[in-house]
Amino acid sequence: MCFCKAFFFSVFFFQIDIFTSIIYYPSTMYELVVESRFAAAHQLRGYKGKCENLHGHNWRVTVAVTAERLNDQGLAIDFADVKKALRDALDQLEHTFLNDIFPFTQINPSSENVAKWIYDHVGKKINNGNLEVSSITVWESESASASYFE
Repeated sequence: MCFCKAFFFSVFFFQIDIFTSIIYYPSTMYELVVESRFAAAHQLRGYKGKCENLHGHNWRVTVAVTAERLNDQGLAIDFADVKKALRDALDQLEHTFLNDIFPFTQINPSSENVAKWIYDHVGKKINNGNLEVSSITVWESESASASYFE
């Protein structure tokens, strides 16, 4: 391989430290996405419209988890662990009146606030330095969703 091809390969794909024979890849990131559902009722206080009335949704929730490294088995995290963390959070909301659950006793249980609540709860079980909940998306219908990420 001529020097110009080696240089091109080094600059655009990865770098090789010729003194230690270590290959440095650009920053990599893996993302896993898990979905689940729950049913709950709510009403939006101070909202002028139909959503001010008590009503319910069959909510759909997706959690995205990112990792920089894989474990020895080639996994960022077992999907079962992400599903369990999400299910543990959603079980607290399942078949409830969200307005009765803190912090929704103080703030509206909007899709945006529900997404933040789930993000916080799942993050407590998942985030560990390598793994991080990157976003939560909450669907209250087939055509309307809200996401939370930091």
